[in-house]
Amino acid sequence: MRRIIKMSAVLQAQLVKLLLEGTYTCQELADETGLHYVTVLQYTRELHRAKAAYISAWEKDVRGRDAIKIYKIGVGKDAKREKLTGAQRQARTRERRHAAAMARVTAGTARLVPSANGRLRVETVA
Repeated sequence: MRRIIKMSAVLQAQLVKLLLEGTYTCQELADETGLHYVTVLQYTRELHRAKAAYISAWEKDVRGRDAIKIYKIGVGKDAKREKLTGAQRQARTRERRHAAAMARVTAGTARLVPSANGRLRVETVA
């Protein structure tokens, strides 16, 4: 008699095996198992809801924010998500704007001119 095996059950077992071996992001789990990324997200969220897995760490995205969850099978406490204060976010925005303005000055598309309050401001060259 032939045994019928559903591939979803095999892939779920492989996913759980990987989570038992170490810590993986959902993208790494999708790459290893061959499951679609969204399917892996659904499985890991359900494991987390059932308290069968926990968030062991966070990975930073391209903007430097804790956005990518790293799961681990077992009972544990979720890792804290690092958040910037409003002042830190504003300072980072000002730094980016200043760097962009200095790049325009260096490229010759803008120049520095003194303003009424004694500070320098960037003015676009016509």
